[in-house]
Amino acid sequence: MSYILAFDQGTTSSRSIVFNHYGEIVSMAQSELRQIYPRPGWVEHDPQEIFASQAATAVKAIRKCDLTSRDIAAVGITNQRETTIVWDRQNGLPIYNAIVWQDRRTSEFCDQIRSEHSELIKMKTGLEVDAYFSASKLQWLLDNIPGARNRAERGELAFGTVDTWLIWSLTGGKIHATDVSNASRTMFFNIHTRVWDDELLNIFDIPHMLLPEIKGSSGFYGEIRTPNALDGVSITGVAGDQQAALFGQSCFETGSTKCTYGTGCFMLQNTGARPAASRNRLLSTVGWQIAGSISYALEGSVFIGGAVFQWLRDSLGIIKSSDEINGLAGAVSDNGGVYFVPALTGLGAPHWDQRARGMIIGLTRGTGKEHIARAALESIAFQSADLLTAMNADSHADLKELKIDGGATRNDLLLQFQSDILQIPVVRAKVTETTALGAAFLAGLSCGFWASTREVSELSQADRIFQPQMPPSKAAELKQRWDEAVERSRHWDKS
Repeated sequence: MSYILAFDQGTTSSRSIVFNHYGEIVSMAQSELRQIYPRPGWVEHDPQEIFASQAATAVKAIRKCDLTSRDIAAVGITNQRETTIVWDRQNGLPIYNAIVWQDRRTSEFCDQIRSEHSELIKMKTGLEVDAYFSASKLQWLLDNIPGARNRAERGELAFGTVDTWLIWSLTGGKIHATDVSNASRTMFFNIHTRVWDDELLNIFDIPHMLLPEIKGSSGFYGEIRTPNALDGVSITGVAGDQQAALFGQSCFETGSTKCTYGTGCFMLQNTGARPAASRNRLLSTVGWQIAGSISYALEGSVFIGGAVFQWLRDSLGIIKSSDEINGLAGAVSDNGGVYFVPALTGLGAPHWDQRARGMIIGLTRGTGKEHIARAALESIAFQSADLLTAMNADSHADLKELKIDGGATRNDLLLQFQSDILQIPVVRAKVTETTALGAAFLAGLSCGFWASTREVSELSQADRIFQPQMPPSKAAELKQRWDEAVERSRHWDKS
């Protein structure tokens, strides 16, 4: 058994990646995931499509390299976090679509909860009260789907984030479990005691019997029954996508930091064996737990990162594919004074403004689609810079470099601008799929495929290091104008 298979179930696609003992990608398969927008601000996925696409890519990935289940030592799962699914325990059918982490339908409810319980929730969970997390989504499902609350109280329904849904579906409904990293994103998990918190469950009126068992991030979960091509393979690693990326980047030391550029942008810093309090509205979250050892992290989240390219493609129509962004943005030497604040689903850290909305400002008669594309690309770097500024202030770290990964890191123009704005080197990982790699590492450590985190860390390699080329004064000027644009986008939605 020579390979580890990683399931990477993301917001816009499902991927399966086969890794060898050297942490190298042997095979990969991907399927785009349909986005459902029933109303403005609502974002949903079909749970059955999530599982079907993930299972299909898994079969395709192993067949592409002529493997069978006997060649797979174990499976690791990493997933979009906070996305909320409720299903019937008897027939396994969802009672409603998955409510995606980007969804804002519960913003008003969260405003009320924040006014009454903000400090308590922050203290116990490390999270800001926001519609981003699972608690308010689950409460909405129980109160808005006919009969759901009564069925939940009778023990007929099960709740899970995407990892839990995949584990349930893969094991034929035998295992209802999540790992600590995903649990820490629900807003009713106590990161200090590491249990579902009764006081928080009462605040959100959530029955305890809905909830999955909480397990470590590296350990045995169960054996796969579906799809047949993976029958009998053990699931031995589970982590939320950003925690998995932190692990995949070998950020095992306190203070080590990475940023993943995907649909959103997520910066995490390892804070060691205890949660770190933030004065700058960052999140304190569980990184991972291996046996009795736990690591925590500070996190800053950008809701719209690479998704801004999809918006340019699908809504504005100025590109036909996301790959065109580099050529279009690179056709001009700068943004022409145009700034794009992509607050399409509000602003995340460090602003936490549910009512901010997207804005393009600085348009003139000379503005072309190239400038808008450039401003969209630069918005990812500006938002990531906001996160790092807050993180450095919280941890008093003087970060010498930033490790990066994710699909958008293929864009050299973005990464050079990121280094310029941060004024520090930006290190792109050789394996950019570090989210999946982290899940593979967690699974492999559990089953003995890799012996230790030291062995794992020796597999990490850099592909390219981007050095600052912009004068510091110019970077500061651009950043100041960005800050002004962000301020104008805030508190816009009055509905």
